Amino acid sequence: MLVLLPPSEGKAPSGSGAPLALESLSLPGLTAARDAVLGELVELCSADEDKAREVLGIGEGLRAEVAKNAGLRTAGARPAGEIYTGVLYDALDLGSLDAAATRRAAGSLLVFSGLWGAVRVTDRIPSYRCSMGVKLPGLGALGAYWRTPLAGALPAAAGDGPMLDLRSSAYAAAWKPKGEVAGRTATVRVLHSRMVGGVEKRSVVSHFNKATKGRIVRSLLTAGTMPKDPAELVEALRDLGYVVEAEAPGRAGKAWTLDVVVTEIH
Repeated sequence: MLVLLPPSEGKAPSGSGAPLALESLSLPGLTAARDAVLGELVELCSADEDKAREVLGIGEGLRAEVAKNAGLRTAGARPAGEIYTGVLYDALDLGSLDAAATRRAAGSLLVFSGLWGAVRVTDRIPSYRCSMGVKLPGLGALGAYWRTPLAGALPAAAGDGPMLDLRSSAYAAAWKPKGEVAGRTATVRVLHSRMVGGVEKRSVVSHFNKATKGRIVRSLLTAGTMPKDPAELVEALRDLGYVVEAEAPGRAGKAWTLDVVVTEIH
């Protein structure tokens, strides 16, 4: 099973390890595209700090992020699973998994990125600032830029099992599974259910949506669940205690949709 994750806006420091080696990253078909984005980002952040902040959409208080980007080629690198932080990754807590679950995470988790396209959690990268919503002066909007490289690299990475898509909309737009790959893909929405005047009300949660998705992935990795298709994935999640309402695709080339219903948000 392949699990597609969004990155986090906040990231841990790069540390003092060996610098980035683009050719060592997973999905080598993305190397040329990564090098192009990295080169333009470094050049932008090295030349004009104010313009770089405008392009990256960051305020005065985050000037250090521009300097960080300018030094990406020589900065220390760490496994992506240690670089990404935030609500989803706090709930996932990769560092506390046992050895078997850690191996499963290495083989099944794929994190999407405005800078790298997509990386495994074991890929060594530096800390950076560049969301999929950025529009670089030379390459244009990264969401559009990555569509062709990702379309070439990801179908093979998807394998022949189910795919659990937990990406946010900006990252989902960079690659949409098609054909039979789409048919074994399940997208997830987290809904908060509460009773108001004796009537159930449901609402989409945002901040807590990320935490729930992190817990879902951790549960699957810890349990060692190996579903063969989305239907088995739904049953596996229910066995793990999640309330899941599933809708199979109505026609070929469409994904499953899963609503995970929670009564408490935390």
